Amino acid sequence: MAQIGKMSCELGIQTPAAKFFNLFVKQLHHLPNITDRVHEGKLHQGDWHGIGSVKNWTYTVDGKVTTCKEKIEVIDAQNKSLTFNLFDGDVGKLYKILKGHLEVIDKDDGSAIAKWTYEYEKVNEDIPPPYGYLDFVAKITKDVDAHLIKA
Repeated sequence: MAQIGKMSCELGIQTPAAKFFNLFVKQLHHLPNITDRVHEGKLHQGDWHGIGSVKNWTYTVDGKVTTCKEKIEVIDAQNKSLTFNLFDGDVGKLYKILKGHLEVIDKDDGSAIAKWTYEYEKVNEDIPPPYGYLDFVAKITKDVDAHLIKA
């Protein structure tokens, strides 16, 4: 069984790409108020929205409360994409590398597609791939979309 892998999902959203992307780049600290999957986010180092900043997160994946640190590595405003690294806490016990990538693509009708990709390296072959993280971001995507439609 491979210890390195990549997985992705694409979700249609009603929110325009720029508005959806903006929440993840400039309003990430609001996530615990938008979705019940994210319980708490605390700034550990830097600022909330800068490259290299580190946050501590508590959230639910696969029915379990999970913790990690997250660091934004790339923000590409022109292409509405960002890359972040999840590490330490519960994540560090399972994965040597767990990098997430979000790309939001406009559609002609004013809606968009949110494409989430995870690259990972498991600490050993007995650890399952991080399928729960795709479920996690699918739920968050739906919650953020519903929130932004009302806003």
